[in-house]
Amino acid sequence: MEVVESSADGVTIVEPHGRMDTTGAKPFGDRVVALIRSGSQRILIDLRHIQYISSAGFRALLIANKQSAETKGKLVLCGMSAEVRRMFELGAFLDLFTICATRDEGLAKAK
Repeated sequence: MEVVESSADGVTIVEPHGRMDTTGAKPFGDRVVALIRSGSQRILIDLRHIQYISSAGFRALLIANKQSAETKGKLVLCGMSAEVRRMFELGAFLDLFTICATRDEGLAKAK
């Protein structure tokens, strides 16, 4: 899985590409947690290029969300496809994250 990082208005943007499955989820999650531990307080994870998310992917996101909350940071998800959103619904994860439809909305929420 490729992960592209950038920043805008003090928000770190993490954009994974591909499948967030057992192979890609751990390095992705480790990277996000490393960003949080290094002081990134506002993180936007743009999921528009994610085609599939497994339980390992959800675990990586949950760990990152917990780490962010512990440091009084903000972690926002955006750009989910209908299929990925359906997986969040099935797993009852929608209420556990701040989720926005677009990157612009996500950036505003993460500030």
